[in-house]
Amino acid sequence: MQSVLVIHYSQSGQLTEIVNNISASIKGDNIETTHVSINMKEPFPFPWNKKEFYGAFPDTFNQIPHEVEVLPEHIINKKYDLIIFGYSIWYLTPSLPTTSFLHTEQAKKLFNNTPVITVIGCRNMWIMAQEKMKKKLKSMNAHLVGNIVLADRHINHISVITIAQWMFSGKKERFLGIFPKPGVSQKDIDEATKFGPIILNHLQKNDFTGLQNNLLEKNAVKIKPFLITVDKRANVIFSKWAQFIQSKGDKNAPKRQFWVKIFNYYLLFVIWFIAPIVFILFLLTYLPLYGKIKRDKVYYASVALK
Repeated sequence: MQSVLVIHYSQSGQLTEIVNNISASIKGDNIETTHVSINMKEPFPFPWNKKEFYGAFPDTFNQIPHEVEVLPEHIINKKYDLIIFGYSIWYLTPSLPTTSFLHTEQAKKLFNNTPVITVIGCRNMWIMAQEKMKKKLKSMNAHLVGNIVLADRHINHISVITIAQWMFSGKKERFLGIFPKPGVSQKDIDEATKFGPIILNHLQKNDFTGLQNNLLEKNAVKIKPFLITVDKRANVIFSKWAQFIQSKGDKNAPKRQFWVKIFNYYLLFVIWFIAPIVFILFLLTYLPLYGKIKRDKVYYASVALK
């Protein structure tokens, strides 16, 4: 009997639907699938309020763990043949509940010497978050064998508006009746079932060699070169902001709350004014850097770690 653990954290339910669809077709007479959700001892709100949403930035980016609920002993004490690990992106980093869970002893025990497939549901930028995930999994002696990314397909500024409306209202609907629905398209979510048979084939053989290449043939990952550039540069800037805000005390300290507000305005300015300039510069350097861009696309679509 082979055992598969499907574990994730989802606020809105979108990621739950994604991992459920992927795992739905991983079935067989000798395969047992267990689903588990990560739960926080102090849950994050959904819908968000702006104070909590922007206030979560420093701890999220710096990967400072919060307390999570302990998983049942029968889950922790079992050895799995495969873990499907779903996570979303907060501030260019795996979500705070995700990183909090990975800091626990129970996660270390579960992931040790175990094949892992990561499943990402996000707005658009996930490259550097996955690099952080790769490093964390390696430190836990886990074996990353696959990665599937489902992202919002709409252009950056449209998705900023629709995602913000969703996060602050809790309603996944067309904003003002004219904008598209936020998040990953329902078509992509429904079609995520196509990855299950590929995973099942490798699981039954107990050999995950070449799994990521097989997933890529089904468009498991789509790389947008411009977003690699933005993601890398934004991580450098976010690092400075996160450390600075963290130095202003705990989350309720007036100085910290003041600088969180300033960061909020800065973020809006970057998205609406700086990002378009960066895009123009990217286009101007595209041909001279084509070789590097091509290599980056191959690397970031893979499960390799530099």
